[in-house]
Amino acid sequence: MDSMTFHRLNRLFAAGSGRCLAVAVDHGMPGELDLLDGIEDMEPVIDALVAAGPDALLLTPGQAGLLQRRRGRAKPSLVLRVDVPDVYGREVPERPSSSMLPEAVETAVRLDAACVVVNLLDAPGQPSLRRDCVRNVMRLRAACDRAGMPMMVEPVPMRPGAAGYDVHRDPERLIGLVRQATELGADLVKADPPADVGDFRRLVRVARVPVLVRGGGRVDERELLALTERLLAAGAAGLVYGRNVIQHPDPPAMTRALAALVHG
Repeated sequence: MDSMTFHRLNRLFAAGSGRCLAVAVDHGMPGELDLLDGIEDMEPVIDALVAAGPDALLLTPGQAGLLQRRRGRAKPSLVLRVDVPDVYGREVPERPSSSMLPEAVETAVRLDAACVVVNLLDAPGQPSLRRDCVRNVMRLRAACDRAGMPMMVEPVPMRPGAAGYDVHRDPERLIGLVRQATELGADLVKADPPADVGDFRRLVRVARVPVLVRGGGRVDERELLALTERLLAAGAAGLVYGRNVIQHPDPPAMTRALAALVHG
């Protein structure tokens, strides 16, 4: 990692704890209406989250200005989503894919992002999906190197469910994808936790780069906080939670509760 990349990456991690609490608010990117629960009106959502003080917000190019137009230094860093998957709808696509934005890193630099994030998706019987994602990651790595931009990779094993694809937290598939992300040059990884904490420790060891826990769908808040505490103790470098924050009855309070675990 060159010095410029390292400097940008440092903006994501709190000085005291060395960890990162990021809130994902990029759910509009796949174009599915049911993913907009809690974020239909983005401006007040960003207002509330900024006031709660997470280390970073994960946003899309079309929404990043709601964060970056704010004056002053006391605001979360920007993590920019730079690809568009089609696997989160109610139907399984005939040929699932993930398309990367043109000039993704140049856009991230213009928006003063601290990091970009890209998917590494895998679905049974759909090798072209993984090939698309590997190609995206390789192209992005080369562009990130030229600009000194950190790259976060999001490995997600999937399988057909009752409606569309579901995330499949099989540790063997997941850990293999996480290692591929590292081999392709990820500076940090955003990954679902396996059910067994021992498997998560193995995932962290295999990754060799900071692992931020991916939140997934809504769960009971007491269960979420207890799980988060265990994962941090098992080696997580932080969190990237979305729906468990933005769909909570009080997103700022949930953000502060998670911050207390991550940094306290």
